[in-house]
Amino acid sequence: MARAFGNPDWVDVTLHSYRARWDEAAPDPASVWLEEAVKTRETLSLPALYIQGAEDGVNPPSATTAVPEKFSGPFAFVTLPGVGHFPQRERPETVADLLVTLFTGDPATLSDTIYRSQDMSKFKPLLAGAALFALAAAATAAGVAQAKTAASPLSQVATFDHQVTGVAVTADGRRFVNFPRWTDDAPISVAEVLPDGKLKAYPDDTWNSWRNARANELPVGDYFVCVQSIVPDGHGNLWVLDPGAPGNEKPLEGAPKLVRIDLATNRVTKVIKVAADVALQGTYLNDIRFSPDGKTGYITDSGTRGAIIVIDLESGKGMRALDGHGSTQIDKSVTVMTDGKPLVRPDGRQPAFSADGIAISNDGKTLYYQALAGKTLYAIDTGLLREGVSAAQQAAGVKTIAETHVADGLWMSKAGVLYITSPTNDSITRLVGDRVEPVLADKRLRWPDTFSEGPDGRIYVTASHIQDTSWFKPGAPSIAADRFVRIRPRAVT
Repeated sequence: MARAFGNPDWVDVTLHSYRARWDEAAPDPASVWLEEAVKTRETLSLPALYIQGAEDGVNPPSATTAVPEKFSGPFAFVTLPGVGHFPQRERPETVADLLVTLFTGDPATLSDTIYRSQDMSKFKPLLAGAALFALAAAATAAGVAQAKTAASPLSQVATFDHQVTGVAVTADGRRFVNFPRWTDDAPISVAEVLPDGKLKAYPDDTWNSWRNARANELPVGDYFVCVQSIVPDGHGNLWVLDPGAPGNEKPLEGAPKLVRIDLATNRVTKVIKVAADVALQGTYLNDIRFSPDGKTGYITDSGTRGAIIVIDLESGKGMRALDGHGSTQIDKSVTVMTDGKPLVRPDGRQPAFSADGIAISNDGKTLYYQALAGKTLYAIDTGLLREGVSAAQQAAGVKTIAETHVADGLWMSKAGVLYITSPTNDSITRLVGDRVEPVLADKRLRWPDTFSEGPDGRIYVTASHIQDTSWFKPGAPSIAADRFVRIRPRAVT
């Protein structure tokens, strides 16, 4: 199509099209047969979307009221607020998302809608604050529910003023987030997001009272120091993973820990301090998943020497598995790209995060993981991640699942679909067989970070804006903007 713009008669053909449309010129005789064929059709039966810009001054909504009666098959009239005559140019991501819905969804579910979520005039600038987003998903026999309307699969849930990494949604729908001490001394480490969007320190103010400025006054084992992840175990508890490494640097002695909070009483019921021979000097505890019986935790170490850390949640004893194995290390051939260029610090260093994203199958038998600075998704039988299994046996049990992309968070949905964040292009993908396919891309997902899933199947994801921090942009505000969102996956086909 673009090549056609170079044709010498392009301008004449284009102007003639408009003149003929408004009866200011005769149609091209070579096209009369097609015009006659069109006139024999009173309606069209193929599934269709009619996308209408609400502010279209050329073909206004008032002139399109008769459009629906021209379609006898599945049909949806989609209105885009704030959009003019060229929706595909003014809201390209929205239009692409709508087309994917049409081409991959169930035509019987099409219904008229006003697509409000992309009305960008209502959004704050990206650096105005942090936010939470969500993707609505409902489990079906096929995997993930179809979008029931042509509405956006992405909705913003809450906004914050500090950088967010972890998100947790419990069985009864309570929502929690955490704020790491990476580039600022966050005033809250773990918070519950109340229905009105306000934050409440969780489980209380005391656990959240540690500050960098008071590092020598407060015992690091009794407070949240630099929380990276929060995950419910499915047994009435919220676990807080604290690598204890402010600034994402070396962990403070005695600070790496797991903290269990009883969701019924909102009280800390257990603290597991990760031993120094498990959380090494260069370790950074990144994310955790639990066995279905709630007795074992699997943690990725994204630090200097990647590994999978296995914790017996009853005894508190831990061990390192796949320690230094190639599957848990950075891939030196990978260049992390954002905004179309390599992401580097002022001194030229790229992000060097080892094993990062982690997910567990619903039956608890398979653990999936990937280095952030990597492009390969791996898996291992959890039966190999226990005492008595040699390093050689564990290495032999590693399976290459798929070639992916730079990835941060992983999530295995209740429907059995593995979702993957793609920070380099503000998007989310999912595993289909031995490949990954796109779910959605949205500029609001600036470095999509961590997933969680609500009781209704909605999947929540944070956007941590890592590329906008002072690590990579000297002089940038210490408070990085994040978002907290909800998204609606399409069906796996």
